[in-house]
Amino acid sequence: MHWREVALPGRVCILAPATLFPDDVMGARDTAPSIDIDQEGPAGGAPRLRLRGRWTLQHASGVGAALAAAPAKAGIVDATAVDRLDSAGVLQLLRFAHRHDLDFDTFEFRADHHALVAAIEDVADDRPKKRHEYGFAAALGRLGFAVHDNWIEIVALISFLGENLAKMLRMVKQPRRFRLTATVSHMEQVGLDAVPLVFLLSYLVGAVIAFLGANILQDFGATIYVVELVNVAFLREFGVLLTAILLAGRTASAFTAQIGAMVSREEVDAMRTLGLDPVDVLVIPRLLALVVTLPLLSFIADIAGLLGGMSVGAFSLGIPPQAYLARMQETMHLRHFLVGLSKAPVFALVIGLIGCLEGLQVKGTAQSVGERTTSSVVQAISLVIVLDAIAAIWFMQVGW
Repeated sequence: MHWREVALPGRVCILAPATLFPDDVMGARDTAPSIDIDQEGPAGGAPRLRLRGRWTLQHASGVGAALAAAPAKAGIVDATAVDRLDSAGVLQLLRFAHRHDLDFDTFEFRADHHALVAAIEDVADDRPKKRHEYGFAAALGRLGFAVHDNWIEIVALISFLGENLAKMLRMVKQPRRFRLTATVSHMEQVGLDAVPLVFLLSYLVGAVIAFLGANILQDFGATIYVVELVNVAFLREFGVLLTAILLAGRTASAFTAQIGAMVSREEVDAMRTLGLDPVDVLVIPRLLALVVTLPLLSFIADIAGLLGGMSVGAFSLGIPPQAYLARMQETMHLRHFLVGLSKAPVFALVIGLIGCLEGLQVKGTAQSVGERTTSSVVQAISLVIVLDAIAAIWFMQVGW
């Protein structure tokens, strides 16, 4: 006995003997995909396309042939007469719309097809990435795209800086916008909680610099100059640079993840709905906390690095702490400390802006949060090192 699939009301499909449901009884339910062209169209414009039959995977070849024969210019595509529609049919209609620059939102579907069409339209662009191409042309193309993307990020960062400065000036005129509790809380998270890590790593790096300097200087009988090496290196460069890199990895990522999670949960949209400015509530307290705490952490890093150098001098180089401190007092200049400390607020502003901006650019998915968090860390560390190199060259050129 031959069985056939039969669609009953309520979109329920059953198998029944073909003798019970012959072709003349089934009528239009077994028709192949077809398109009727109404040349009149709306208001005498482009023709109206009326879709009929079953637009399913089983009739994919017929769907393709019908769309290939359809005119490129269509005013309205009416699919309300389609008997059955599945994901394959919706995808073919989407591609037809994209191929002929038609607005898919103007396509007319039956009410019971709307959910399927909306679901397929949402995931239609989630296709696997193209295979990675090799060769000079492909590498040059990727380089061009990377430069363009980086330029867009730079412009966005500068614009975000201007927006924050403008709203900080507004906050001076309207002090009620300042959120003291949030700022103090972020100062604790950013500054106080980072003190042990900053102190330990700076102490170890100071000890390493003293060891490396001693290995070179002892060949010339100038081991005592290790004191100057550690002092100048940490007061001018390593203290503030190590602190900024640690906070770029620790704080910028935290800012991005926190704000990105709020964006994905639509909490930022809720703030705007309530009349609150997300920059006032989320960004400025974090920026102020960083600007205040990073110079203090840099000072702690300087002290830790000097202690590390003094420990190596006392235990490995035969320089007693009294002699080390006396040499430090003779050779240390205040300008070295001021040069290093002057860079701390700039680094704090860069780290805070990048971390908050990347968080606000999250698209709402977990993957976007991870990508933006990684991007914020990479951008913050890279920009801090670049700015430190520029500042070092400039201070040397002006004789500071």
